[in-house]
Amino acid sequence: MATTTNARTGTRLAVDWTACDGRGLCAELLPEMVGRDDWGFPLIASDAVPASLMSHARRAVAACPTLALRLEATGGS
Repeated sequence: MATTTNARTGTRLAVDWTACDGRGLCAELLPEMVGRDDWGFPLIASDAVPASLMSHARRAVAACPTLALRLEATGGS
């Protein structure tokens, strides 16, 4: 997964594993932050979402067909 030196937002991506069914749409919409394992489930970067990718992260969250992807505060910026 790519890492960037852009300003961080204090927000990270999180997955509700009971809801996720591994369709991979998040990885297609946000490949800079989300990879896929051998079964298609997301591998989320542990870094805070860079400010430059926040709009893409919001789009990936909104597009998740099972509502398994969310943005959450990291507790500090």
